[in-house]
Amino acid sequence: MSVSSPPALYTPAQRARRDASRWTLVQGVLAPLQFLIFGVSLYLVINSLHTGEHTDWALASVVIKTLVLYAIMVTGAIWEKVVFGQYLFAPAFYWEDVVSMGVLALHTAYLWVWWQGVWSPTDQLLLALAAYGSYAINAAQYIRKLRMARLQKQAFPTSMPDTGAQAST
Repeated sequence: MSVSSPPALYTPAQRARRDASRWTLVQGVLAPLQFLIFGVSLYLVINSLHTGEHTDWALASVVIKTLVLYAIMVTGAIWEKVVFGQYLFAPAFYWEDVVSMGVLALHTAYLWVWWQGVWSPTDQLLLALAAYGSYAINAAQYIRKLRMARLQKQAFPTSMPDTGAQAST
């Protein structure tokens, strides 16, 4: 019984489009920025829930995190269109995009209850923690894909024929 390697994440043509796209750089800047904002905001949220202090800062930090999330999701969809020919749910990133929809839904729900003021600050921060949990799962998915792409590039630098087929996850 032979063990086959997983399908390539990118065809050579897709890799070339990815490497040539300015949206790759945009994603490369926004992703760590969002993760930094996430870390600061997570600290503020947990600290506020624990101590009751700086609740306004914690609530506002979630809004900032959500706005950066929207920016990375919109530019990520553009990147996906450039590289794979469709804005979302390209086979290579299908499950990441599915989870991203849940992440967006939770963050958007947070914005709604924050804007409307219909929930207590504690309930808003608990919703933010749920949104942040989903974000952490999604971030791990993308980090895994980044690692896969690097490993496949090392294994097959430019020797893979371009069949035009897209990889599936």
